[in-house]
Amino acid sequence: MRGLAVTKSAGDVARLPVKAEAAHRSVARDLFILFKPGIVGLVLVSTLTGTYLAGGNSLGLGLTLLTLLGVGLATAGSAALNNYFDRDIDALMKRTSTRALVTGSIHPSVALISGLLMVVVSMLVLGLFVSTVSAALTFSASVLYVVVYAMILKRRSSWANQIGGIAGALPPVIGFTAAGGGLGAEAFSLFFLVAVWQQPHALSLALKYRDDYKSAGIPVVPVACGVESTKLRIFLYSLLLLPVSILPYMLGMGGPIYLAFTGVAGLAFVALSGRFLFSAKKCDIFLFLYSVIYLTVVFLSMVVEKAI
Repeated sequence: MRGLAVTKSAGDVARLPVKAEAAHRSVARDLFILFKPGIVGLVLVSTLTGTYLAGGNSLGLGLTLLTLLGVGLATAGSAALNNYFDRDIDALMKRTSTRALVTGSIHPSVALISGLLMVVVSMLVLGLFVSTVSAALTFSASVLYVVVYAMILKRRSSWANQIGGIAGALPPVIGFTAAGGGLGAEAFSLFFLVAVWQQPHALSLALKYRDDYKSAGIPVVPVACGVESTKLRIFLYSLLLLPVSILPYMLGMGGPIYLAFTGVAGLAFVALSGRFLFSAKKCDIFLFLYSVIYLTVVFLSMVVEKAI
């Protein structure tokens, strides 16, 4: 019996490194998720589009990488700070109840300190090696997202997404100014395009998780104004996207290829949102997914035409 006990104990000790390694992998995964890589990826694509539209084929690789590094750090840092300030309401929603700060796998101070450090380093990278305008715009986006949206408006107003959408619309402008473009009509056309697109994109997702938001007391549009009102807004925003998406063409940032692809994608968006409006469905996740496809098509057609 004593020998058996010793053997069992030795086996447990042998398994400790395996368990420790698994724990480290879990923490690393949670840290990775904390910085919301999906959102960072979309922001970087948006930034790269603005950078290329301003700089074209003459754009330097070093400047491009530094711009993406700065914007990526600010986006990831802002995401961590948002998780830090949302950790109490995240615990109340099924969708977010398994986040690392809720379960305790990552201490809140880690999110706070890493988030602040990332934003500070981002400002240094952009301010010292790219441009002060790009640094100022990136800092403004972080403040709008973390302070104005997450800390002030999200728990108080159904207008939070509209204000937060301003931050999400700045990356192509940041990229445009980083490559030497000014804050003129071209930059603002990119801003308006993404700012309008943000609304049906965000509202479609809010409809899917409206019960979660309601249980946490977050007055998103579906909770504050109802499902039908939200569906109507999605349709109206998709309509508004049509003339807004023509602005880059009118300013010479896109030609017939851009106009054709954007027109077809825009009409499809209107058709899908119109079908949803007159349906009995309370949410349409495909519409949310299509919004991502739409923005990809718009930016890709603009970049391809610029390249050729």
